[in-house]
Order: sequence, then structure tokens, then C-alpha cells
Amino acid sequence: MSSMVNLTIKDAREKLDRKEISSVELTKVFLENIKKHNESLNAFLAVTEDEALRNAASADERIANGESTPMLGIPVALKDLFQTKGIRTTAGSKVLENYIAQYDGTVVKKLKAAGAVLLGKTNLDAWAHGSSGENSDFGPTKNPYNTDFVPGGSSSGSPVAVASEMALAASGTDTGGSIRLPASFCNVVGLKPTYGRVSRYGVIAMASSLDSIGHFTKTVEDNAMYLQITAGHDKMDATTPHVEVPNYTKNINTGVKGLRIGVPKEYVIEGLDPKVKDMIEETLKWYEDEGAEIINISLPHTSYAIEVYYIIQTAEVSSNLARYTGIRYGKDRSYFSDEAKRRIMLGTYVLSAGYYDAFYKKAMQVRTLLKNDFEEAFKKIDVMITPASPTLPWKLGAKTDDPLAMYLSDIFTVHANLVGVPGLSVPVGIIDGLPVGMQILGPHFSEAKLFQVGYAYEKAHPIWKERPAL
Repeated sequence: MSSMVNLTIKDAREKLDRKEISSVELTKVFLENIKKHNESLNAFLAVTEDEALRNAASADERIANGESTPMLGIPVALKDLFQTKGIRTTAGSKVLENYIAQYDGTVVKKLKAAGAVLLGKTNLDAWAHGSSGENSDFGPTKNPYNTDFVPGGSSSGSPVAVASEMALAASGTDTGGSIRLPASFCNVVGLKPTYGRVSRYGVIAMASSLDSIGHFTKTVEDNAMYLQITAGHDKMDATTPHVEVPNYTKNINTGVKGLRIGVPKEYVIEGLDPKVKDMIEETLKWYEDEGAEIINISLPHTSYAIEVYYIIQTAEVSSNLARYTGIRYGKDRSYFSDEAKRRIMLGTYVLSAGYYDAFYKKAMQVRTLLKNDFEEAFKKIDVMITPASPTLPWKLGAKTDDPLAMYLSDIFTVHANLVGVPGLSVPVGIIDGLPVGMQILGPHFSEAKLFQVGYAYEKAHPIWKERPAL
């Protein structure tokens, strides 16, 4: 039974369809693992055991009747930003400590309709403000590879749940790297899709023009199977376009021969850990040996991205958090943590009379220049490969007194959110016992291509199998 936690979604799907295992058996194993490991890792804020077992029994009935979807009977976890009807939804903040969601968000509805089994809600930096998982009002999540280190944030609990085999997959959100960074730090695969590819309806907003809804899995193919369920137009979210959802696994195994991979020269920065740099260069060499063409490219406005991001993001944060007055739901704003207050004040300042043109308007203009940089680059290349993080995971507490150092950890990831393109983080190795991931970026709606590129590397280098010793 315990070997079931080692399965991928693809393996579990095949075993479930052949009736070799049941969803109830599979779910019980993961619930048992949560009881074993959650106290030390703090990945789950709520565990929905009774509902999970009911959903698993229902999935088994559907399977017995010959039904099969990629996620039918698969135990998953959700970042605690996703509205889940009748279940506490806190956004990692004491403001919403007692808030029970009144409806299911679109992603939750889709997962339920596909027969996925919800195990519970995962920890996060409060309101998704953070890169480390330490800003949660319910205590920090710990990195399962070394509990003295951060797992990355803001979607901290979800990748930890997958890495430590407390869930087979998990959803998250990515506003400036909040899926790709923790995926890199936890040795799992993390996808930030194209802006609007997955509906944001029913997900507590952080910065509405930057938020993307994605997920964590052990493998690239599992990630493609998950996106197959969640992607698509939603009448409840006007930012989801009428773009057809392709079969994401169809061409996943076609290799990389002839592919043009761009390497932005601006991503070689002071502060890039030499060990991380070497590992990414080795990865690029492997792609070249496989027949891909490595092309040096330039994204001229890269150096402005982090400043632009923290102007736009804080402005939108201040607007979105203004609704939490304690009148309709939640406690009053005195319960906001220091990081939330910091972002509200910064955002209110850049939107204020006399400063709007100097800061917010200027940032939006530079955002357009960044978008143009990417559009020009993708005329010459198919994808870009960069580090997911400039550094290895850092020790808990190492950056909590230096917000600027924390913000700079997103230096390679914010660009994708500013220009709306998809990004995939794939494990490439372990350094000093801590995981390292690469980031693959592509044009809008190129998720299938990202999966193809990531799958090729993963097939030859199954780093994901190096599970933490818990």
C-alpha cells in the first residue's frame, strides 16, 4: 500500500483504470502520509478527510462504470486561495481565519467534475505575498529536503505536499514566480500558464493583471494531464480567451532536435550563484547535444522588470485588499501582517494624486517595452531557458528582516507575469542537498511546447525521483 505514494498521476491513472488499486485505497495512503509528515513540514492548513474519502468512493463508482478522465480518483491539494464551498479558505491570513467559502471557484469545479479527490488546503505566504513561505500567519512551511531551509513561496504548501508525497498533485497561483520558484526549491515540476489560460474565478486575488493559476506535479507529463482539466475559457472570467485547449500530451515525446533555445544575456547577473549557473549551462549543453540550437539573445529592458513589477503589483494589491474591512467578512484590517501593510502602503502611494504618472503610468509603459522585447525574441527562437532562481533555497529567517533581498529572489520569474507568457520549472539537479530547477519560457499559449522541452530533459534526467528522506 505505501508504495502507492510513489506513483505519478500517469501510473495511478493506469492502475485505477485496470482496477489494480482503488481511489479509496490511494486516498487513505496520502491521508496517512499527511498525518505522518504535516506536523514537521506545515504544508496543510486544513485536511478534508471525510470529504476526500466520499469523493474517492464516488470516483471508484465512476471508474467501475467505465469512465476515465486524467484526474479521476487522483488525490490533490489546493493552495488556500481557492474558494472551496463549505471549507475554510484563509489566504494564509488571520483576517480570514474563520471564513468559510460560499462557493467553489472554477478550477475547483473542474477538478470535482473530473473526479479529482480534494485532500485539503495548503499553506502559503499570507495573501500570496512572499517568496519563501515564511509570511504565513499560520507559521512557515519547511523545505522537505532540509527543514532548516525555505521551500519557496508564495505557494509553499502545495509543492511541499507533492515533494513529501502528501498529495499526488497540487494547485497554486503565480503572480511573480510563486509556482516556479517553490517548484525549483522542492524538486517538483511547476507550471505558470499563459495569463488567462486557466480561470481566476473563485481564487482570492493578489494582483489581477499578473495572477496566473497553475499547478505542481512530480513529472512533466503529469503536469500536462492536470492542465488538460483546468485550462479553457470561462464565462465567469473575462480574461480567459476563446483559444482551443490542445491535447497537451500528444506530442510530448517528440524530442528537441531542431529546436531553437534562446539564452538571454541579461539573466547572467551579479548575485547568480555560480553553482546554479554551472548547472544551467550543463543543461543547455545537454540540449545542444540532443540537436537543439542554442542562441544567445537580448531582452534589453530586463533590468527594469523587478521595479516595474513591484510598482504594478503593489498598486493592484492595495486595490484588492481594500475590500477587507471586516464589515462583510473576515476580521478588520488591523489583522494584516507587516508584509501586507507594506504592500498596501507602497501601492496606495504609487496610485496617489501627484505620483500616479511618475510611478504607475510609467511602469505600465515600460511593461509594454518588456512585452515587445519578448515578442521580438520569439521571432528568432522557440523557447528560452533560464535559471528559475538566482540562488539555492536559503535558511529560514535569513531574509525576513530584508524585504528587498526577498523581492530580488523573483528576479528571473517576474518577466513572464508582466508579459503574460507561460513558464515551466523543471528539476535539473541537487546541489548541497538542495534542489535546483530551470525555467522554460515560451510565447503565449505554448504550454504544449514547454512540456515537450521539459519532458525531453526529464526523461534523460529523472531528478524528480530523488525524493526527500523524511
